[in-house]
Amino acid sequence: MTRPSAAPGTTGPGAPDRFGTGPSATSDQPAQGPVPASAADAGARGGPAAPVSEGSAKHRASATDDHRFEQVLESLRKHIRDLEFAEGLPGAEEGRTLQADVLAQLSDYVLPRVRRADIPLLIAVAGSTGAGKSTLVNSLVGEQVTTTGVRRPTTNSPVLACNPADVDWFSEASFIPSLPRVRQQGLAMPGKDGMLVLAATEAMPPGVALLDTPDVDSAVAAHHEFAAKFLDAADLWMFVTTSTRYADARVWDFLQVARDRDTSLAVVLSRVPRRGRRQLLDHFGAMLEANGLGTAARFAIPETDQIRGERFTSNVADHIRGYLADVAGEADQRDRVTRRTFIGVIDSFRSRVPELARRVEAQIETGRTLATAVDDSYATARHRVETSLGDGSLLRGSLLARWQEVAAGGELTRSLRPRGKRVRRGRRAEQAERSPRVVALERAVRDALEALVISACERASDEIGQKWREVPGGGDLAAKALDQPGTGLLAQQIRQEVAEWQRGVAEMTTASGATKRSVARFVTFDHDIVALVLIIDLLGYERSHSGGGAHAAAPSGPSPQRLLKGLFGAQSLRSIGASARDDLRQRVLGLLNRERVPFDNALASAGIPSEDSAVQLYQATYNLEITR
Repeated sequence: MTRPSAAPGTTGPGAPDRFGTGPSATSDQPAQGPVPASAADAGARGGPAAPVSEGSAKHRASATDDHRFEQVLESLRKHIRDLEFAEGLPGAEEGRTLQADVLAQLSDYVLPRVRRADIPLLIAVAGSTGAGKSTLVNSLVGEQVTTTGVRRPTTNSPVLACNPADVDWFSEASFIPSLPRVRQQGLAMPGKDGMLVLAATEAMPPGVALLDTPDVDSAVAAHHEFAAKFLDAADLWMFVTTSTRYADARVWDFLQVARDRDTSLAVVLSRVPRRGRRQLLDHFGAMLEANGLGTAARFAIPETDQIRGERFTSNVADHIRGYLADVAGEADQRDRVTRRTFIGVIDSFRSRVPELARRVEAQIETGRTLATAVDDSYATARHRVETSLGDGSLLRGSLLARWQEVAAGGELTRSLRPRGKRVRRGRRAEQAERSPRVVALERAVRDALEALVISACERASDEIGQKWREVPGGGDLAAKALDQPGTGLLAQQIRQEVAEWQRGVAEMTTASGATKRSVARFVTFDHDIVALVLIIDLLGYERSHSGGGAHAAAPSGPSPQRLLKGLFGAQSLRSIGASARDDLRQRVLGLLNRERVPFDNALASAGIPSEDSAVQLYQATYNLEITR
């Protein structure tokens, strides 16, 4: 890619349309071979100059400053790379897109240029379907390096033309390492989709490379991502669109990205017909001005069939070749172009990284909302259970009836025997002699506690499901939580815990401290039956039969508390009761905590960002700002 042998006149800044244009496409000779560009050539051409913005960011500074700058950029990249987003929750799709964009540009463009000052200038030729990008690339190089054709899209895999001295750089892992590539000498034959074809040619001057990218509006969605990836890694964008597609939304999506990042940009309007040429150029120019792209270098290529060897004839693209020869001809000019794009990218992080942080914050806030729903629902469940365990509300229905049967049947009296001579029997024999009424009471206690805990857990689960479904994507998480292994085993777990608790209460009544004072020193009793009496008392029998209570009922048999005080004494009874009550509370709390585990696991595995993720991004942005 060198200056043409006869540089055509082009319109200057004062011309009516401000577009650089070549003469009429009348010559049928292909473009001349490469002619070395000189410093004198740079001032001879009257076309648009490469726009430059000095800016304030560092691009080349002292080794110490560069090292510190690289460290800050590496830290920013790590924080962005480590981000997680929960699929389906607000902010996920936008967040992942922003994450991928910023991460790719840090890895593929910014960091390589901080680490090395001698990276070749990369010019990406991108644009609309059918704009003639491949033909233009061949014409700019001066020989055919990429294939053209009428099939759309023509460019399935990107082709990069560079001098053989530079091909090693583009083969290294530091240039878009995720992309497979293949080297070819001369004409690059079509490769597989997604493979970068490296075409080494002496026609390209050292220190500059031309990249023919897939269409930004291709019917193949993957081509959009390729085009964006290469534009993110380029120093200069040459955006080519046609006279029939320049107003398409996809075109302006990319041009506005270049504007927002202050990327070095040249715009080519191709296939411009003779009729209406002035109106087309005026309208396109007005659109560029209105969209903040008034300083972009502009070129027009006429509609022509003068193509030989898959290149334009000599004079059709000479004005563009001259412009790029000026850009690539001098190290200072190349540095000014790369500096503008580099600074523009760094400047763009001022808005892009905080925007990413806001997406992270949206996910964190959603995670808090979902977690709060779990906490609140199970806190309410715990309160309901603890209240019901002591207010006598359980002593109704079957449980109350079974207690009344035991109290009226004389089982308590028969279980009391004077200490001294007695028939020795094993525990199994004692249990075998227990009346069906005692067994029924024991079962009724378990059923009542089971129903209480199950009701509280089901209500909590329903509340969580309802609250989660109010959050976009929360319904899927709720379904995932309820689908986890282990759900549905609550009833079995409750029965096991209650049975163990009942055995524990019975053991408390056998402790030596329970019998040192009171009539228990003179009598022996069935500890299982007495444990049931204690359980009835713990469940709020006195409250349920006292006046004015919400669950007050008429007295039904002897008072459990009076009987227990007679056996153990008030102080010992208080100690036993406190221990038994605390044991039951801890067991119920454990059941509730196990029931919420599926919801907690669903949140933990959803990929919601950690609480400090957004803060780390803001801090990294601040560090970048003060280091640059």
